[in-house]
Amino acid sequence: MRLFEIVLVVFNILLMGWIIFAKNKTQRGLCIGFMISAIIMLVHGIIEGMRWPMIPAYVLTAVPLIFFIIRLGPKSHKAGVQTPRKKSTAKLIVVILLTVIYSAVAVALPLVLPVFTFEKPRGPYKVGTVTYDWKDNSRDEVLTPDPNDKRELMVQAWYPADAKAKGKIGAYHSNIKAFSEGYSKMFHVPKMLFTSIGYVKTHAIENAAISDAEPSYPVLLFSHGLTGNKMQNTYQVEQLVSHGYIVVGIDHTYSSTASVFPDGRVAPLIQEESKSITDLDHANEQWVEDAKFVLNQVERLAANDPDQRFTGRMDMNHVGMFGHSFGGATSVQMLMTDSRIKAGLNMDGILYGQRRIPEEGLSKPFLMMSADSTVEYIHTSTDGPIDMKKEVLPRFDNITKGGNYWMILNKTRHGSFTDFVLFTPVFQWMQGSDIRETHDLISDYSQDFFDHYLKKKPFRLIEQNIGEHPDFTILHD
Repeated sequence: MRLFEIVLVVFNILLMGWIIFAKNKTQRGLCIGFMISAIIMLVHGIIEGMRWPMIPAYVLTAVPLIFFIIRLGPKSHKAGVQTPRKKSTAKLIVVILLTVIYSAVAVALPLVLPVFTFEKPRGPYKVGTVTYDWKDNSRDEVLTPDPNDKRELMVQAWYPADAKAKGKIGAYHSNIKAFSEGYSKMFHVPKMLFTSIGYVKTHAIENAAISDAEPSYPVLLFSHGLTGNKMQNTYQVEQLVSHGYIVVGIDHTYSSTASVFPDGRVAPLIQEESKSITDLDHANEQWVEDAKFVLNQVERLAANDPDQRFTGRMDMNHVGMFGHSFGGATSVQMLMTDSRIKAGLNMDGILYGQRRIPEEGLSKPFLMMSADSTVEYIHTSTDGPIDMKKEVLPRFDNITKGGNYWMILNKTRHGSFTDFVLFTPVFQWMQGSDIRETHDLISDYSQDFFDHYLKKKPFRLIEQNIGEHPDFTILHD
């Protein structure tokens, strides 16, 4: 809960207790209580914004006013003091019980559906961000019926910002209506449960000047999972950027939660039924083409940015890629097929795609991160449209060949690698571990991997922690 939400809820509950238990309640006291509560609610609305999970708390604000009006009735004394009337014990117990239940709801709703926050980036750089709308006129859009549609992508870049940079802090989602609908499809629950996410802020400053602390910065492409979006790993992206990386996130249109274009158009999430592994391998090719197209556009920005922000500031000789789930599979495919990608990270992605990791391993640096529950699922699942044990497990045989790494995180699930688990404590409870600690672990080891291979820094973590540990295991040939 946010600061003024906490103040409002606590004050109103205490006020309710006073109304129930105080023997002498003056009209003046009721009026003052209402005014204080109303002022707190007004400040909360102006500074933080009002949201529907707080409705029970808002209603409590009106209770002293209602009681005040009742006191003005014919039974009230001229002095403004109501003589206590005898109440039955049973009636008092019922009133107290109902008040406790209602107060519990007033507290629980905003806690279960919070306006969550991201940890402050720990690196020396501030975070700047800018978005782009890029259309690939060489490719048809295969997910719409219009034969004239071309593949169009929303892309967001995060970069180290000048230390003196100030400006508008970017919202997590600029169009919460579109994203609420997308999340509703994704999680199969009512869209109203996601409206509070519209109040979530990032640490990124929109259109900030790039930092001059270094002449150029390595570039990382980010690819989300099926039904995810380019913002879904903000916790990780902001940490990487604060340590001197430019991260370019891709919305894979119609496969993302929602793609919102500058002119207001929304490309909604199109969920297709479960496919065979062959279909998914084929579908991944479009994502690979998306990534190659975006990388081409990034090269143009690095050479001649119309806004002069990135001209000469992107180190295109040191480019990496990371992704989650289907985006992680895309990162592996890009690592194998695009010479510009020097290092790759796959976060819990099944190895879909047209190409297999060869027996000798990848010829480039690669880090695989997996949830222990996912590894178990791949080893045991034989039901559904895909026989994981038979069709998928063999694809993992050569991950560590050639000197690469496979990090398996204990007590984690597929969503543990994303921001999604921050949406509600219910999701965090389902993870079975402290999600903030898990996120720190993912961010730290991601940075260590890219620092070593793209910035030529010594390993701080990965090589020093090969083997089994309480929170993870690192496999390495």
